[in-house]
Amino acid sequence: MPTLWLSDTQKFGVAFSTGGVAFLFLGLLFFFDRALLAMGNILFLIGITLLLGPSRTFLFFARRNKWRGSAAFWAGVLLILMKWTLIGFAVECVGIFYLFGEFFKTMAGFAYNVPIIGPYLARGLQVAGDKAGANDRAHKDLPV
Repeated sequence: MPTLWLSDTQKFGVAFSTGGVAFLFLGLLFFFDRALLAMGNILFLIGITLLLGPSRTFLFFARRNKWRGSAAFWAGVLLILMKWTLIGFAVECVGIFYLFGEFFKTMAGFAYNVPIIGPYLARGLQVAGDKAGANDRAHKDLPV
C-alpha cells in the first residue's frame, strides 16, 4: 500500500475526523441523539487537532475575522453537551458555515464544469460563499 504525504499523526487525525463525521451522521439519523452528536463533536475536534497540529488549530479558531463562526461553533458544541441537541446542532451548523464559508467559492469553480446543472450549482455556491463573508477574507486564512 503506497504511503501518502501524511505523517502518522496526521493519518490518525484523518481517522478521528472520519469517525467524528460518521458519529455526527448517525446522530442525525437517530433523530438528534445527544450521545452520538457529542461523541462526533469530540472525535472531530480531536481529529482536526491531530491533522493540523495544536497551534494551527488554535490559530484557525482564534482568528479575528472568524470570531462569529468560532463563537457559534463552540456555543453549539456546548449546547449539545448541555442536552439542547436540536438548537445546539443548528447553532453549530451556522458556526461551520461561517468558519468554512470561503470553501464554497472553491467548490463553485469545480461545480461549474458539471454538465447541465453546473452553472446553476456554481452560482448557488458563489452566493453562499458571499453570504459567509468569503469576499472579506479572499482565501487568505485557509488552514491548509
